[in-house]
Amino acid sequence: MRRVFGLIGREMQLVEDEFQRQAASNIQVINYLGGYLRASGGKRLRPALLLLTTMACGGDGADPSAIRLATVMEMLHTATLVHDDIIDNADTRRSRASVNARFGNQTAVLMGDWLYMSAFETSLQERSLEILDILTNLTRKMTEGELIQLTRIGRLDITEEQYLDILLRKTAYLFSACCEIGAIIAGSPPDVQEAMRQFGLELGIAFQIADDVLDVTGDSRTLGKTAGSDLLEGKLTLPLIYLLKAEPGFRGEFEDVMLNGKYDRLTREDLRQTLNDAGVLDAVRETLNSYVKRSIKSLAVLPGTEYRQCLEDIAAYISERNN
Repeated sequence: MRRVFGLIGREMQLVEDEFQRQAASNIQVINYLGGYLRASGGKRLRPALLLLTTMACGGDGADPSAIRLATVMEMLHTATLVHDDIIDNADTRRSRASVNARFGNQTAVLMGDWLYMSAFETSLQERSLEILDILTNLTRKMTEGELIQLTRIGRLDITEEQYLDILLRKTAYLFSACCEIGAIIAGSPPDVQEAMRQFGLELGIAFQIADDVLDVTGDSRTLGKTAGSDLLEGKLTLPLIYLLKAEPGFRGEFEDVMLNGKYDRLTREDLRQTLNDAGVLDAVRETLNSYVKRSIKSLAVLPGTEYRQCLEDIAAYISERNN
C-alpha cells in the first residue's frame, strides 16, 4: 500500500490541500472542527480509488476535476463517520476521541451536515448532472442503510442477504461511486464506466467484510476504535451470522453481550477461539476472497498500466488485511 500511495503521492497531496481549503470557514467553530477531522487522518482510500481509476482509464489524476471530486468523496465519507459515531455512541475514531465524544452530539450532527452540504457545493462546480445523480443516489442509499440497520439492532435473526443489503448501502456504493466517477472524469465509454462501477462495488463489499472480521479478531490499538464493538452495539455481522448457523447455542451468549453492553459470560477471546475452531473465519475469508476475485476480473477492460496494477494491489491488500 505504501507503493500504491507513493505512486499518486503528488495527487493525494493536492487532495489533502483541497480538503483543508474546503473544510476551512470564517466561522471559528467550523474551522476548528474541520481541522480536528482532517488531523484525524484515515486511510484516504476512497479518494485514492477515484484518482487511480481516473489514471487507469487514461485520465489525468492531477486534473482539477479529479482532485475536487476525490475530495468530495473523502468529505462524504467523513460526514458518514461523524453521524455513525453519534448513532453508535462511539467514544473513539482513528485512535482519538470521536467528534461526538469530544464536542457533544449536537455539534457533531451539525458538523456532519455541514460536510455533506460542502461536498455537494463542491461537486456542483463540475456542472455534471451525471456525476450529481451518482452522488445524490449514493447519499440516499447510505442514509437508507443506516436507517435499515437501526431497525435490526439487537436482532439475532438477520440473514446473510439482509446483512449484505446494509453493507451495500453503507459502504460498497461509496466505493462504487469513486470508481465510476473516476472513469467518467477520464472520458471512458459506458462499458468501462460500468466495469469500474462493478469493480468498486465488489471491492467495497470485500472491504467491509474484512473490517467485520477484524472487529472480532483484532484489538483496539490496531483498529483505532473499540474492538468487538459490533456485537456490543447489537449488530450481527457476517462472522457472527455464520457462527449462529454453525452453533445455534450461542444465541444466549450473544443476547447477554448485547443486553449488558460488555463481554462477560462470553469473553472476546472465547468468541475468537470459537470462530476459529468452528471454521467460521475460514468460511468468511472464502466469501471475502470471492468478492476480491470478482472485483479484479472487472479490471480486464483496462490496459495493463501501473495504475491498473495498483487497483489490483488494493484488492489484494483488502484480501490480506483480515488474516
